[in-house]
Amino acid sequence: MTTAARPTFDPARGGQGRGEKDLSAISRQYSSRDLPGHTKLKYREQGQGTTDELRSRDFRKELDDREKDEAERKQEEERIRMENILSGNPLLNYSAAGQKNDLKVKRRWDDDVVFKNCARSEPEKKLNTFINDSLRSEFHKKFMEKYVK
Repeated sequence: MTTAARPTFDPARGGQGRGEKDLSAISRQYSSRDLPGHTKLKYREQGQGTTDELRSRDFRKELDDREKDEAERKQEEERIRMENILSGNPLLNYSAAGQKNDLKVKRRWDDDVVFKNCARSEPEKKLNTFINDSLRSEFHKKFMEKYVK
């Protein structure tokens, strides 16, 4: 019978040899990574939000001022936007300031062409070309036209 998984009644005891009783006495060498680091606490300097500075600030007044500035800025963006809309519309003859605009509708370069909107006498014939997409093929279009609509 083997003794592989059987308990031992006499446990192994270390530290019988020379200098083995105290494990720290074996080696006095240590790594620089074992040294203590960050041994001092950092404190906030003046201007970095110390408790004295925070006590003396009026946060409610600062918040009210920021909200007021934001509201004024939004009103100014809205006013500028409305001016741009009104001044860019040639159908409205008055700007936001109440001055009359002399905006004329610009003509295109091809407005005075003689044959501008002439339809072709014969429609072009489509060639039956193969389309590798079942939803865009002629068969699918005809099928949908005939049976679905």
